[in-house]
Amino acid sequence: MLTKDAEGTAGAFVDAPAPLETTVPAGKLSRKITAARSKQLQIYIDGKFYSEANAKISVFDHGLLYGDGIFEGIRFYNGRVFRLEEHLERLWDSARSICLEIPMSMREMTEALLETIRQNELRDGYIRLVVTRGIGNLGLNPAQCKRPSVIIIASTIALYSPEIYQKGLTVVTCATRRTNPGALNPAVKSLNYLNNVMARIEANLAGADEALMLNDAGNVAECTADNIFVVKRGQIFTPPIAAGALRGITRLAVFEMAAELGIKVTETDITRHDVFIADECFLTGTAAEIIAVIKADGRLIGNGKPGPISARMIARFRQLTRETGTSIYN
Repeated sequence: MLTKDAEGTAGAFVDAPAPLETTVPAGKLSRKITAARSKQLQIYIDGKFYSEANAKISVFDHGLLYGDGIFEGIRFYNGRVFRLEEHLERLWDSARSICLEIPMSMREMTEALLETIRQNELRDGYIRLVVTRGIGNLGLNPAQCKRPSVIIIASTIALYSPEIYQKGLTVVTCATRRTNPGALNPAVKSLNYLNNVMARIEANLAGADEALMLNDAGNVAECTADNIFVVKRGQIFTPPIAAGALRGITRLAVFEMAAELGIKVTETDITRHDVFIADECFLTGTAAEIIAVIKADGRLIGNGKPGPISARMIARFRQLTRETGTSIYN
């Protein structure tokens, strides 16, 4: 049930002011927007909405203390959430893998997510959906956490400037390796992202836009937050999931779009050499969308400009996001 906290809650959360009031008659979501509309984002935490200044979690939440939790980043365009079902299925898969019981059904999660967007009166933006293990004690044992917490943030995001999307970005190979599946399977979108953060730091220090992450075999797995594709002689190649690549939602969209356009996509191990000699290279991710790579480790890729297949993928993806998705306001 979604409610607007009007009197304050003890312990984990702090009360939010109530310029925006939400009521939930007969289990259905509805809104009542007062004249004094708050300009702050409204954040969903465990069935209630809080202003962004007052959206707080307990310092004893194991998501904070240990990175014990999962998340999804989800885009919405033109009043529609893009591939919502696929994102939620992946969230539930991550939860099952780490023995985390999401405290609501997939249908309830869908309604909570859509209502969070409505509360913020957005038509285009980005959702960060987080499920933590919940409040426990300072010990590691997750059995101390009695109930997971669900947090939903609806806002906007821009990883790169419009100029970089037009010209393409640069990448460097980082020393930090992709997590071995025997340690923490990359298929789980966990809150423990320090591996990716360290790789991102290496890219920053090198003055690059992104970092290539290799697996223990020395093959390319992915970038810090994106899947990678290379184009050679009119065909597209990308690392398999077994190489450490995330089962990306945008990655899957590329497979579908390529099939429509009659372009073959092959999942195969990719080395740095394959990236260097590629005719084109592009990255995909929910936040980054699709963006061309023009330089890797100082070497120009192709002619140093976004290639024609990358451009076709970008154009078709933009069309998909404008025309498909789960309706927010209908």
